[in-house]
Amino acid sequence: MKKGNVGQALKELRGDQTQLELSLEVGVCRETISAYETERAKIPPDISRKLVKMKDDAWFVMALRHQYTGTGPLRLDGEKVDLHRASVKDSVMEELEEASEAIRKVKLANKLKFLSAWEKNELIESLVQLVDVITGIEHFLAVICEEAEISYRGVWEKHYKKLISRGYASKDQLNGVEL
Repeated sequence: MKKGNVGQALKELRGDQTQLELSLEVGVCRETISAYETERAKIPPDISRKLVKMKDDAWFVMALRHQYTGTGPLRLDGEKVDLHRASVKDSVMEELEEASEAIRKVKLANKLKFLSAWEKNELIESLVQLVDVITGIEHFLAVICEEAEISYRGVWEKHYKKLISRGYASKDQLNGVEL
């Protein structure tokens, strides 16, 4: 199995815990954990939320997001990937600069349905650059939270509180997430 899929991410999340120990902690049978890890079954949203709350692991969240939406960053595991914190930071900075440059080139004054083929390609390229930034940022968050033992969920909770305090979001949007 490749890193980044939810089964492998769950195995990594479990660590030294046995499937039985995790199953008792989560409230499912051991065979269910096995089915999740071998991807014979998808982890239901309530169990996903429970695991995220219990384990607070950014890599697991990344795998879940991809499983449920088919979008979002994949955990990078290719032969050229370097997940050292300094390398990830440098990569994010480089991606931010490239995305910033690509966005500056895009002309958005006219209605987008009237873009020429060339203009539309430039717009698509700027969006791809933004996705590159998202992937870099997600990896930066995961690496730093893991190494520095900072709560990934805690970072998001602070972000949500800031959005709510500034009037950009409402508590209703949190769907029962505790702040």
